[in-house]
Amino acid sequence: MVKHQPLQVYEKQVFVSFVTGIYGCRWKRYQRSQDNSSRWECTWFLILCSSFLLLLFWAYFWLVAQNDFNEFNWSVYNRSGEWRDETVPLLASTTVGFSYITFLLILALFHISLGQQLNLYWVHKIGVLAALLTTVSGVVSVDDIWGDEWDIMLVSLQATAPFLHLGVLLSVTAVSWLVAGYVVHKERTNFQVMVLLVYVIILIAVYLAPLMFTCPCIMDQHRLKPRPDIIGQRGAPMLAPENTLISFNRALQHGVDSLEADVTISVDGVPFLMRDRTLRRTTDVGKVFPARQFEDASLFNWTEIRSLNAGQWFLENDPYWTVETLTVRDRSRIGNQTVCSLLELLRLAARANSSTLLNIRKPPPEHPRYRSWFMDTLWAVQKAGISQKRVTWTPDTDRGRVRGLQQAANEKLSVDEIRARGITSLTLHYSKASHKDIQEYLANNVSVTVYPVNEPWLFSILWCSGVPSVSSNAPQVLQKVPYPIWLMSQNAYNFIWITSDLVSLAIVTGIFCFQKLCLYCNRWRINGMHNCNPEQIMLSAVAQRSSRDVNIMKEKLIFSDLNNGVNSTEELSLYPENGYARYSHGGLSR
Repeated sequence: MVKHQPLQVYEKQVFVSFVTGIYGCRWKRYQRSQDNSSRWECTWFLILCSSFLLLLFWAYFWLVAQNDFNEFNWSVYNRSGEWRDETVPLLASTTVGFSYITFLLILALFHISLGQQLNLYWVHKIGVLAALLTTVSGVVSVDDIWGDEWDIMLVSLQATAPFLHLGVLLSVTAVSWLVAGYVVHKERTNFQVMVLLVYVIILIAVYLAPLMFTCPCIMDQHRLKPRPDIIGQRGAPMLAPENTLISFNRALQHGVDSLEADVTISVDGVPFLMRDRTLRRTTDVGKVFPARQFEDASLFNWTEIRSLNAGQWFLENDPYWTVETLTVRDRSRIGNQTVCSLLELLRLAARANSSTLLNIRKPPPEHPRYRSWFMDTLWAVQKAGISQKRVTWTPDTDRGRVRGLQQAANEKLSVDEIRARGITSLTLHYSKASHKDIQEYLANNVSVTVYPVNEPWLFSILWCSGVPSVSSNAPQVLQKVPYPIWLMSQNAYNFIWITSDLVSLAIVTGIFCFQKLCLYCNRWRINGMHNCNPEQIMLSAVAQRSSRDVNIMKEKLIFSDLNNGVNSTEELSLYPENGYARYSHGGLSR
């Protein structure tokens, strides 16, 4: 009987070399293996997948949190006392980390689909751990400094859920190729059954996910309410320093329906506009009164406050990255701004026939005007000559002293509490105003103003929810949104949803059937090869390939008669250029 050692024929595998080289630094063929990956490498693959999912969540968070970037910097300022734009390094590190982890995950999936053994290079392991730990520390820090912002994730799903569903559906459908290859081509084990069961459960959950979320913009067009009124929160602070006359003028130029400002009472009873507790961030108090820069802003008199510059900080810090868009004339005007009084704001609103929303900060108990702040504010309203019906303020305290002025609550209340307190309007943060709550308030004739609304997607879902007005730091952005960014009828969405699910199901079923068919074909081919002469198989393989594509590493036949103990040797002589081979006994003959 003749015992054959098959020819080893190696082909060039550029793509495989690229994938295994970058992922595991295995550029040579002998460094690669198609054996099962070790448990250690499978653990690293799970760590890589976990890092990807965490970074995906982190990147999505910062994408939707752009609406509140200035609020984040303001929170950091209140803790550190120094104004810095912390979003720039966070966005840069998130982009780099997410791109790196995504690239490694794609390479790992290619390894699995090509049947290559996973072997992550040690440098990449350090990189994955660094990205994972950095992201975890970032999540912990944001939760500590800006914990309330996590609510924007749920709010954003009202606008992005239909599109995220299609993306997840596409990803889960694509993963079916790997799952089918693992389940069909391997020997059946309990672990394979578990993998298949988990995949089926995830697939069904994705198919039925639209039943779980509510999107206000999935509605018939005729039910869409009028466009919400836009309130310039502190004017137009992206284009000019907040709470200054030039900022409010810019807001009016961009078509706002009302102006919103933060009011503080000076030590001599003059209401002026200031958001912070101190004057450090938005004035040059550190240069003019260095010893008093940490004092409460209300402890300065109006003459001292008026002597401060309230515009230079905007040009130096560029909090909204808009200074470069300003003209030389605008920069000159901004650089000469002073602190604005309430009287100046109300007179501007009266000339523009605009309404005002005032957020009044009551003085501390030790303040000389602690008991007379209300009269100081009312005096400014009366002196400005503006109609009292056009002035709304929060909080809704001292209602018995307010005659003719509108008051709004800045906290979420039940309908019964609103009726008991005689309130007709609410000013709520967008995270506190759900679609259901808004509909309930409107049904009971309670006007709702939502803040801060700076991004078109948030403005669109509030518009679809029927909100009468929104308060924004970016009226120039919302002015360019004449219609919700997307609006779809329920029937149209149901058609897209069901069609995409059916197409996905057909693709997944086809992939599993194709993998099963490939398995049967491979078994048939192997069974056919067992019935053929190995010498014919080798000679046919050599004859069909050119010397350019085939590198013959080893060619040897060892003949032995295992039944009768007779040993003989024959050597195979190959002539690739002639396409044939012949035997010679005892030696090689031509």
